[in-house]
Amino acid sequence: MADLKANDKSVNEKVISPAVIKRLPRYYRYLGDLLRNDVVRISSRELSQKMNVTASQIRQDLNNFGGFGQQGYGYNVEYLYNEMAKILGLNKVNNIIIVGAGNLGQALANNSDFVHNGFNIIGLFDVNPKLIGMIVNGVEVYDIDMLGEFIAGHDVRIAALTLPGSKASKVAGELVEMGVKAIWNFAPVDLRLPDDVIIENVHLSESIMTLSYRIHSKEI
Repeated sequence: MADLKANDKSVNEKVISPAVIKRLPRYYRYLGDLLRNDVVRISSRELSQKMNVTASQIRQDLNNFGGFGQQGYGYNVEYLYNEMAKILGLNKVNNIIIVGAGNLGQALANNSDFVHNGFNIIGLFDVNPKLIGMIVNGVEVYDIDMLGEFIAGHDVRIAALTLPGSKASKVAGELVEMGVKAIWNFAPVDLRLPDDVIIENVHLSESIMTLSYRIHSKEI
């Protein structure tokens, strides 16, 4: 038992590369598809063909967390799917608030995939009096002045920012002061926050610019 605990500790303390972390949701998605299609087990080679990642890379990625496979058998799909959920923290409820209840904020609130994966959107916030009081997919839009009171009364793990860039930095700083430790940033601005605050940027305009480059670079 002592050895098992020591091994668990070493896995938890191991620094995982950003590239591996980026692939984890893909593993979870593909394993979910396999599970829904009643696939019981799969080899790294078979999984690599589906994901367009080498079998060696898959084994290296999963070995960061303990391996999970058996030589000659491969991976038990249901077990690996559940373990991946634990690694991603999807076996826990993650409460989210959305600051900015415009079109993008409402689109996020209406996305049913979040609920299925353990993400619970519990409030939207905005300055627009026309939006305050609206119900979006069962979630109320509150006045942004209520942010502090709301966060103090709820276990808010993540705040999504769907604001103009000119307002995002100020609001992000206020959220951190209120105790929020993870920002999902859709605003077109690079946030500068304390090192212990986790930031995940989703810059939509930059993404489509990258797509544009890839299209037009082929035409040069």
